[in-house]
Amino acid sequence: MNTFTPTETPTPGVTHSRGVERLVQGQATSDGAGVRLTRLLTQDLQRRLDPFLMLDLFGTDNPGDYIGGFPDHPHRGFETITYMLQGRMRHRDSAGNEGLLVPGSVQWMTAGRGVIHSEMPEQEDGAMEGFQLWLNLPAGAKMREPWYRDVSSAEVPEWHGPGADVRVIAGHSHGVAGAVQREHTEPLYLDLHLQPGVRFEQPLPAGHHAFLVVYRGSLSVGGAASGTVVRPRRMAILDEPSGSDGVVLEAGVDGVRAILVAGRPLKEPIAQYGPFVMNTQQEIFQAVEDFRAGRLA
Repeated sequence: MNTFTPTETPTPGVTHSRGVERLVQGQATSDGAGVRLTRLLTQDLQRRLDPFLMLDLFGTDNPGDYIGGFPDHPHRGFETITYMLQGRMRHRDSAGNEGLLVPGSVQWMTAGRGVIHSEMPEQEDGAMEGFQLWLNLPAGAKMREPWYRDVSSAEVPEWHGPGADVRVIAGHSHGVAGAVQREHTEPLYLDLHLQPGVRFEQPLPAGHHAFLVVYRGSLSVGGAASGTVVRPRRMAILDEPSGSDGVVLEAGVDGVRAILVAGRPLKEPIAQYGPFVMNTQQEIFQAVEDFRAGRLA
């Protein structure tokens, strides 16, 4: 496991924290072959949270809610990042990639010009829990070759401070480089495990859109005294006040587990039709035609 002690390269503190612009409860829905999930980042938030397109939280111990999985389906024009908290899920795709998601592991797939893949549970009982995030690609990269990487739990770099364990999936935190870096969107993706009352500061570039989702416990954004409390299964969209240089988080009385996500907006047109995300409707028509003609296989 990659670890980093806080005495090696200290990160400058946050002097002006972002706050919460609004809390999002999410929409209960189903996808694939009847998998039940909560969609937290919906299509109406894509401009506000550019470059992120969608965020699903799935979590249940009822096999009937997940056993059907996600059979073969296409994607074009963006990246999918699946982070597993509990359970086992098998990935296979038309580019010949295959991998098994287990607790703590990450699957990062760049659909590019097109790929057909499946995500199927490899369990018949027990809990299945995790997140899937969609990250947009810039116009010049939407038709690139597909790419895929499995990141095992042991390969996710971590930073450890007093009462804080931070898994750095993408971007940088406290001198630790994440498992994946992206030049255009500069995504930050952290999984935070904070003990009760622990304060955590994360610098964020001005202009980067950011949000967090609590999945255990609670936290306050901006400090306990005046901050907004965020509870489980809620997404907090962070505001962007002038002069802010990051976010200050403080765990509640039971501690907290949460993901913190940020990225540089592309500020490009977004055209979406189901699993295809391009810049124009004509490109969407072409994607559908290519899929029907078997050109994504």
